[in-house]
Amino acid sequence: MRIWGNARDLAAKTPDSRNRYVDFLRAASILVVVIGHWLIATVYYQDGSIQPGHLLEITNGLHWMTWLFQVMPIFFIVGGFSNSITLDSAHKKGLDYATWLAARLNRLVAPLLFLLIGWGAIALAQYLLGVSAEVIQYTSRSSLIPTWFLAIYIMVVLLAPVTHAMWRRWGFASFWLFVALAAITDWLFFAGFEWAGWSNYFWVWLGVHQLGYAWREDRLGGATMLLGYAAVAFAVLYALTHLGPYPMAMVGSPGEDVSNSLPPKITLLVLGVIQLGLLLSLERPMRKALDGLRLWTATVLINSMIMTVYLWHITLMIAVTAALFYAGGFFLGIEPGSSDWWWSRIPWVLVLLALLMPVAFLLAAFERRPFDQTASMPHAARQVLGAIMISLGIAIIAMYGFAGTPVAGMDIGAFAFVIVGAAISGLLFQRRVAT
Repeated sequence: MRIWGNARDLAAKTPDSRNRYVDFLRAASILVVVIGHWLIATVYYQDGSIQPGHLLEITNGLHWMTWLFQVMPIFFIVGGFSNSITLDSAHKKGLDYATWLAARLNRLVAPLLFLLIGWGAIALAQYLLGVSAEVIQYTSRSSLIPTWFLAIYIMVVLLAPVTHAMWRRWGFASFWLFVALAAITDWLFFAGFEWAGWSNYFWVWLGVHQLGYAWREDRLGGATMLLGYAAVAFAVLYALTHLGPYPMAMVGSPGEDVSNSLPPKITLLVLGVIQLGLLLSLERPMRKALDGLRLWTATVLINSMIMTVYLWHITLMIAVTAALFYAGGFFLGIEPGSSDWWWSRIPWVLVLLALLMPVAFLLAAFERRPFDQTASMPHAARQVLGAIMISLGIAIIAMYGFAGTPVAGMDIGAFAFVIVGAAISGLLFQRRVAT
């Protein structure tokens, strides 16, 4: 209970001015992603071998559930809110862009490096033990897929001072600019210029990020107006998926020619508006509930290791699956999608959660270590270059894993890009607070 006691002590010291609902949504959205990944990945043990699968491929009728489990828009909205606060705080303190950026990147990149180096070692060990390239690719790619989020979020952070200035000058016009760019990009994609679709990693998520600025400045109206936004956005999303060329699933779905998430489509931006309207309409009662120490302590505890939870949850699932496989396929012989399989998901999720939390708390030392803003910072240009290299490297590894890149050695090159980028930007060794 020491962990809970420490979190409770921190929770009790929280100033009344803090919007605790922002932290709650950050924690809740990541937990929804984690549970969604644990449910969507199916493993079936039969005749001494494992058959990996995808729930959306097995049960097409569940694609609508991705409208609930695709909550990455919430994280970008929360990111916009938080980035707005830190930018204003840095301005008041007279901190330059380099100092602000170093602090933001430090929290994101430190746990990422630990995961990536860990999986580099695991992949090397698998190779030396004679494990097939297919198994190395499947296990590493599955475990490192969550890093795609950081590849684009790091870029959003780099651009935050620009997008924040756009918001301050143009308000909602800056949001609609990104909406227009996302729509044009989709039009080009469906017109045959599929390469153009990859730019929507910027337009879609920058547009969602602008909504966080609007929330922070209380520009979204009351509960009635927010529910109105959600209703209109729902109608638009329904039309896009039922009358337009977009699939129902809001995550990648095997067997679909078009994906709403790879690359992102404007559907995810519309989904973000739905989620924004629904969740912010509950802000007042939720902020009152979060005044209670118990719920707020739980929120503080999860947020203290949130990136570690997100980055390691699939690795843990693969480790547990491997252990069950070597135990004779115990618990894995239930046919995915059957009623028995659905009932078995309750203990499956509970056991994984029970294992993940202590593991994450131990591994989150990199994430929790305070940052020394008084230390000498690398020049902003170095940090930007290093961050771009990190984003490019992890994007490649998240897409292909180790031992599965289309060009031989591309995975090793991407890994080196991340390490060199971290070194250039001064993030390879996390700064300690001066004592």
